Amino acid sequence: MSKKHKNESFSFFVEQFADLKILRYQVPEFEDLSLNQKKLIYYLSEAALYGRDIIYDQNFKYNLTIRRLLESIIKNNKGHIEDDEWQEFMIYTKRIWFSNGIHHHYSTDKFIPGFSKDFFLDLIQQIPENNWPVDLSKDEVIQKIIPIIFDPEKYPKRVCQDQSKDMIKQSANNFYENVTQREAESFYQEMINPTDDEPVSYGLNSKLIKENGKIKEEIWKVGGMYDKAITKIVYWLEKATEVAENKKQKESLQKLIDFYQSGDLKKFDEYSILWLSDTESFIDTVNGFIEIYEDPLGRKATWEALVNFKDDKATRRTDILSQNAQWFEDHSPVDSKYKKTKVQGVSAKVINVAMLGGDCYPATPIGINLPNAEWIRKKHGSKSVTIENITYAYHKDSLKSGLLEEFSFSDKEIELHKKHGFLANNLHTDLHECLGHGSGQLMPGISTDLLKNYYSPIEETRADLFALWFMMDPKLIDLGIMPTFDVAVAQYNSYIKNGLITQLTRIEPGKNIEQAHMRNRQLIAKWCFEKGHDENIIEKIIKEGKTYFIINHHAKLRELFGKLLAEIQRIKSEGDFEAAKYLIENYGVKVDKDLHDEVLQRFKKLNLAPYSGFVNPQYLPVYENDEIVDIMIDYTQDYPVQMMKYAEKYSVLPDFN
Repeated sequence: MSKKHKNESFSFFVEQFADLKILRYQVPEFEDLSLNQKKLIYYLSEAALYGRDIIYDQNFKYNLTIRRLLESIIKNNKGHIEDDEWQEFMIYTKRIWFSNGIHHHYSTDKFIPGFSKDFFLDLIQQIPENNWPVDLSKDEVIQKIIPIIFDPEKYPKRVCQDQSKDMIKQSANNFYENVTQREAESFYQEMINPTDDEPVSYGLNSKLIKENGKIKEEIWKVGGMYDKAITKIVYWLEKATEVAENKKQKESLQKLIDFYQSGDLKKFDEYSILWLSDTESFIDTVNGFIEIYEDPLGRKATWEALVNFKDDKATRRTDILSQNAQWFEDHSPVDSKYKKTKVQGVSAKVINVAMLGGDCYPATPIGINLPNAEWIRKKHGSKSVTIENITYAYHKDSLKSGLLEEFSFSDKEIELHKKHGFLANNLHTDLHECLGHGSGQLMPGISTDLLKNYYSPIEETRADLFALWFMMDPKLIDLGIMPTFDVAVAQYNSYIKNGLITQLTRIEPGKNIEQAHMRNRQLIAKWCFEKGHDENIIEKIIKEGKTYFIINHHAKLRELFGKLLAEIQRIKSEGDFEAAKYLIENYGVKVDKDLHDEVLQRFKKLNLAPYSGFVNPQYLPVYENDEIVDIMIDYTQDYPVQMMKYAEKYSVLPDFN
């Protein structure tokens, strides 16, 4: 964060409810940008916000109907403010806003309301007929929507990852309709040409349906599915091209527009190549159907957007990493046949986010590495970012939480984290995104599709291990981006503690771990704890009834990280499904019940929320004679107000798509 614009009195905290905390982030030095740069951020931000309805519909086909009913009830509320059930109603609505639907954003389990069915029926009846917000009639809402909301057996999971079941049939997401898992796998398998060295990502931007016995795709594009939202996105992207910083950025944005207008995945690949080759632009955006975590088959991508600009000072460390990408690839502890002999086009930067949208809002990543297509990574490289103003907001908030003190074994561990934790976390993210995801290569004829639902956690495990291995390499000190090994020690302490203890605060009693990043973190920590048992590398200590895990030998732990990285890379490179399944299911999924109960009790006393997300700033154009002469930034919107404003302005899709 720039010292010039770091406001120490800035209030990051907004509110807390259920298992969620809402924060706000600063956008440092926005005021110093040129008018055209401010316009570019504003236009790209509007494009980011107009995709809001898409992610709701992707997550569940009835999400838009339910959200609009709730928002209409709030808009027409006449006096339940003090009622306990009204408070429960607001918590339920806020949770849906946070998760972009009725299923938890991490566990993917459906929320069950804390208010009664009769209370909700009364609220429904109070909505004026002339302001009825959805396509279904009141009777249809009562018959169809209310059971969905209150019956825990209806659509219980947004994403099912149980291999013993038909994962498509058991998933509530809206990527498939009337098709089985076997039919979907067969449909796409027939498209794949194993000799194609530039394969498109089949299915990335479509819903697969079966009508009258025929399976077909509904493409997400202008004139297709999600037309009204994508048309708005395209409008604002076109405005952005008018103030693009340079020719390459303008070409990139125009190619993204071409993709949205055509739905042609070849054009998306062309856009991705143009986008990653643009390393000169100060302002940048991610906008599109990107990540495949929410599809159990790993094909369909959720819509996301993120607008950002470079933090020049902090980018120095990622520039150094990028310039030395080949050295890191060559010195990785994996088998040489799985390494790239020539690393192409790796670029990285540290950014300040200016707007979050779609699957990046309100919960957001702290780092990104794109494109995801393996052949593009191999031939053209990748672009990575670490999001500094988001990690700064998390860091500042965490120092006041008491979590560090509760789960750290010693004062030394606490002080080490306070001194080096911010840099340690950011450097780990730099290595994970900039080099980890872009490292290694697939064997000829191998596709990541072979790992099916295990691909995402395996890939995140691989990138984390790459980062952990190199965090304790003298090269980082030699390059001047890490002052001392204490930074690596702080990160190792934090990582093992998170993987074995603190992330359990995010899991409900009796549940297993579902989310890919959480599975990968427990896999690494649990595997290393087991494999290092004889040498007491990681020690489990119980003190005054509390469990701690401490690292006795950080250098030996690094060796374990290297061994596991070598195996994970082999699994990915060879498409070894059974080995991936073994590691994920045996180390990444199951939770120790007794430890879990203890951790939840300790965490409860802190009165903290395990998940955090953000409200966005507002960008307010200043006009003179119909011309924008400035853009002002405003941080004052609270969470419900922002969500209701977004519902009013950016909700453009029909209830059912």
